[in-house]
Amino acid sequence: MKILLLGKDGQVGWQLQRSLAPHGDVVACGRAQCDLSDLVQIRSVVREIRPSVIVNASAYTAVDKAESEPELARRINADAPGVLAEEAAQLNALLVHYSTDYVYDGAKASAYLETDATAPQSVYGRTKLAGEEAIRAAGGKSLIFRTSWVFGARGGNFVKTILRLAREKESLNVVADQIGSPTPAALIATVSGIALAMLQHGKLLEKSESRLYHLAASRPVSWCDFARTIVGLAGQAPGFDLRLKSGAIQAISTAEYPTPACRPANSRLDCGRLENDFGLQMPDWQPYLERMLQLLALKQNGY
Repeated sequence: MKILLLGKDGQVGWQLQRSLAPHGDVVACGRAQCDLSDLVQIRSVVREIRPSVIVNASAYTAVDKAESEPELARRINADAPGVLAEEAAQLNALLVHYSTDYVYDGAKASAYLETDATAPQSVYGRTKLAGEEAIRAAGGKSLIFRTSWVFGARGGNFVKTILRLAREKESLNVVADQIGSPTPAALIATVSGIALAMLQHGKLLEKSESRLYHLAASRPVSWCDFARTIVGLAGQAPGFDLRLKSGAIQAISTAEYPTPACRPANSRLDCGRLENDFGLQMPDWQPYLERMLQLLALKQNGY
């Protein structure tokens, strides 16, 4: 089986190279090989490779910048997935795609189900939702995973931002009224591999079936509590020279930290459908964070 992976250099794509390898011949492309802003190039790459599975781990993820670049965000997050879905349908290939908690407005009091109404409040959220809709409209086989607060040792993310600020500052204000589940890129990749394996061995999708799943780690926290945990763990680990202590991280409201893009106050995702269909139980994110910090410490020390 030939698998086309797009976005190989991103947080999730980097991990997917490992988790997809046992399932087939992986052709991994970065932006240099397939730029998702170039719709003609996308069609050309898919038609040349003719994969059985397309895994799209590429996206426009600069949430605030998207407010001033809506056309580019739409091309990458909405138009490109639609093109991939059209090409996949022509090949009877499976498209695996990743979406976001930003498709919701965050006003719900409990965790979001896949069946809950969407109401994105930002350009990023609207373009990601449009990408989901374009995939379904193409009429092929697809798996769409909505996830949240992704972090990993590769690429930029909240964990790395907090570590950088912790080296520079002795105090820090972090938003405490936005709640979600930090989700390791490694977990997303592992679950993707498990789902692909199970679909190959008995849980096949119908020719035009599209499945939507929430995929997030367990134990939701606020950004503030997540930041305190990051600094607390890094402060105990060798290799990090931090000026900031976890107790010096102050909780503030979203109103006190305005951003160009609106963030959901509630980003909790109910993963019951995913767990039931594939026999999984979503783990806590903290062991993944601890492992990430170990890897970063080794890298800083030249290992």
